[in-house]
Amino acid sequence: MHKSGQPPDLITYSVVLDALCKIQHLDEAIALFRKIIDKGHRPDMYMCSILLNGLWKCGRVRTAIDFFQLLLINNYCLDVVTYTTMIGGLCKESLIEEAMALFSKMKGNGFLPDAVTYETIIRALLTRDENDQAVKLLREMVGKGLLMNNSKEDSKFMTPFEVEQILEWSCSNQKKCVK
Repeated sequence: MHKSGQPPDLITYSVVLDALCKIQHLDEAIALFRKIIDKGHRPDMYMCSILLNGLWKCGRVRTAIDFFQLLLINNYCLDVVTYTTMIGGLCKESLIEEAMALFSKMKGNGFLPDAVTYETIIRALLTRDENDQAVKLLREMVGKGLLMNNSKEDSKFMTPFEVEQILEWSCSNQKKCVK
């Protein structure tokens, strides 16, 4: 592109950034991100989410957290995908308290968590045997109509059957149940 005199646009940069993250060349991805900014472009949230996701997937926990803070400081318009990426990374690293704090901050900043956000936290809580908190969030999720209706066995989303099992378990352990 450069040889033909055609400068890359944000779409081209996004594709290259995504490829670098997928092949785990994070230092090159970070350098490209800086180059994009140095050229006077303001990366959109899609590009930011690509880099943030790549950082988490490669185990660059501190860099991911610092990058997210940088986005906040520089008044990037974060979206549900960006928050969910961050929450998912925190959960993957067993930083559940931090994930819950960010979940609350997300809601406090006017962003409505989607089914992916809820399920990410619910599954992390269940893994840590924080079942009461998980059930509370599950009830909140169902109450907001966010239950995914996906019955595929390979789906990462909870099926209605799984939700019913969790709620039944909760009722049997509490000896009182309000559905």
